[in-house]
Amino acid sequence: MYAIIETGGKQYRVQEGDVLKVEKINAEEGAKVYFNVLAINNGELVTGKPYVENCAVEAEVIGQGKGDKVIIYKYKAKKDYRRKNGHRQPFTEVKITSLGAEAPKSETVKAEATKSEAPAEDVKANINMKKAELLEIAQSKGIEVSNKATKADILAAIEEN
Repeated sequence: MYAIIETGGKQYRVQEGDVLKVEKINAEEGAKVYFNVLAINNGELVTGKPYVENCAVEAEVIGQGKGDKVIIYKYKAKKDYRRKNGHRQPFTEVKITSLGAEAPKSETVKAEATKSEAPAEDVKANINMKKAELLEIAQSKGIEVSNKATKADILAAIEEN
């Protein structure tokens, strides 16, 4: 039994128990991630359009790392131009735990962490914020401020309360 998954713009053929290095995923060690399934073979081949519905591959994050260093050397003859640069590509090592699992609704199938916006009450107002954001914070705290007020005036009113 095998599946073809997609992550990081690449496709991988995986089986249960496989350990592979994929493009960096924002997930902690030991976390479970789910990948989209393009095709799965469990006796007969099932392909998706583009993904197989109600099907995901579950994997556990083993660790994060960087690949081998690649040296980039630019050189132009007779021009005294030489540039040497190095690069190490970050990766995430995952172990496939199950194929054909149904991903929980709360999890993202693309295995990308999403940031939720903090409520306005938890945000500390500062001068670097946009005027609209400051007005929103003032409204959420019940402070009445004119739309024509400057950012400094709005900040002063928020700090008084």
